[in-house]
Amino acid sequence: MKESIIKKVEELKEEIIESSKKFISIDSVNPRAGGPGEKEVAEWLESLIRSWNFDEIKRYDAPDDAVEYGYRPNIVATYKGQNPQRTIWFVTHMDKVPAGDIKLWETDPFQSVVKDGKIFGRGSEDNGASLISTLYAVKSIMDLKMRPKNNIALALVSDEETGSEFGIKYLLKQGIFKEGDWFYVPDAGESDGSFIEVAEKSIMWLKITTIGKQGHASMPNISINAHRAGMDFAIAADKYFHETYNLQDDLFNYPYSSFEPTKKVSNVENINTIPGTDIIYFDGRILPNYDVEQIINNLKNLSKEYEKKWNVKIIIEGEHIEKSTKPTPKEHPCVEILKESVMNLRNIEVKVGGIGGGTCAAIVRGAGFPAAVWSTIDGTAHQPNEYVKIDNLIKDTQVFAYLMSNL
Repeated sequence: MKESIIKKVEELKEEIIESSKKFISIDSVNPRAGGPGEKEVAEWLESLIRSWNFDEIKRYDAPDDAVEYGYRPNIVATYKGQNPQRTIWFVTHMDKVPAGDIKLWETDPFQSVVKDGKIFGRGSEDNGASLISTLYAVKSIMDLKMRPKNNIALALVSDEETGSEFGIKYLLKQGIFKEGDWFYVPDAGESDGSFIEVAEKSIMWLKITTIGKQGHASMPNISINAHRAGMDFAIAADKYFHETYNLQDDLFNYPYSSFEPTKKVSNVENINTIPGTDIIYFDGRILPNYDVEQIINNLKNLSKEYEKKWNVKIIIEGEHIEKSTKPTPKEHPCVEILKESVMNLRNIEVKVGGIGGGTCAAIVRGAGFPAAVWSTIDGTAHQPNEYVKIDNLIKDTQVFAYLMSNL
């Protein structure tokens, strides 16, 4: 069986590469990051798989007025197994992050380029590689006339990059997942395929707004510089985070909580104006040992000192909060079968642990389902010149096909 799966995926190699290139070429940047959303890529994917041997393909469109067409598409494609009572889910996402600074790209981020055994372009690794590899894993076992023990369902979801309200969370509200279902979310991993994720940190995105008094740069005596006060408080917040929340948990690949100042909103258009408002964002990935709400409350208490120091108003808001959920046990069958599949096809030792990045796995774990995260990636997601290695793309397809045939 293993040999026939490896051979079948090799036969599909050129088609897999072409589909990956097509996925990259469609701009599906999340609308809350300034993009057009997932409509076009969903229509292409649905047309691609309609001719395959899926037993059922359904659309679950989440209403959303952030896009002119009024909805965010989600596709569920099911290949039925011998036991129709349990479904094994493979969840990947169709949305992408923006390209960022175009000058840092060596190629057009939305025109795929194949070079040096890699496919370059936005979404090539996150999450196009796993979306395409799981699709063609199912196609491989279909072509080989294999029926798995349980149903295999692919959930191609929207909105993963900005909170999943219109993606996996919307599907949970529709009640399509049943007790006894398992989940695989190929949205994280290591460059050699040796890591399976079973736990995720809490996510804490904070928006910090400092309000002073705008004025002419030559008249600081009658203005209050929100930028200076905001910078001072941001540095104090950064120091406070790292000195206070410094526990270590070796379950995670980065064993500490992280607190990174990231996005900075433009305050004034011209050089000679003292800004009256300043906005900065922090991205925190918090170990399960800590209560996120308590961290925010403590930061608000600290801000009072800086409000008094600079005569400003500081507003701290949770832009996006995801509290960590109970890990999937390392001994759970969904983890063990995946581990055996990787070891069998890759001949490598596999580690099991946790990550800081948020995936759909944390959301389904929060709903009480077991979930494991695995893929082979070089960690180029969200970076300029993002790429996927073709070798990884093909070998992951083989692992997923072998896994599906044993589920």
